[in-house]
Amino acid sequence: MAEKRIILEMGSGNDLYGEDYTKAACRAVQDALHHSSIVLFKSLGFDHRDMRVRVTIGVQKPDEVDLEVVSAELPRGRAEVSAVFGGLNVHDAEQGTTHVLATAAVEAFVPIDADDWRLCVVPPAA
Repeated sequence: MAEKRIILEMGSGNDLYGEDYTKAACRAVQDALHHSSIVLFKSLGFDHRDMRVRVTIGVQKPDEVDLEVVSAELPRGRAEVSAVFGGLNVHDAEQGTTHVLATAAVEAFVPIDADDWRLCVVPPAA
């Protein structure tokens, strides 16, 4: 049975004063999660434990993201978290601080047998 991506959500997060890439990444994941409501699992009888969740974090310093901490932000599924170069650092020379902005892509995959599904068009109600 092949896995199919059923969800793709994006989010952004920041740490304005601590230059904490993990904190910004966690906030980006939470932002993405707050954009979705997955009723599919209960409606179709899927077990959310069968869901694989792939999270990609974009920050200027990917090596400074604690992937285990970010993984703990996910309430469901089997997490796979990676950090890549992206996001944005905004330096404030006057204050001597760097504001860290992270982006997150959260993808959910479930095992679906395509032969079990077919598309049908329902005519609009009169």
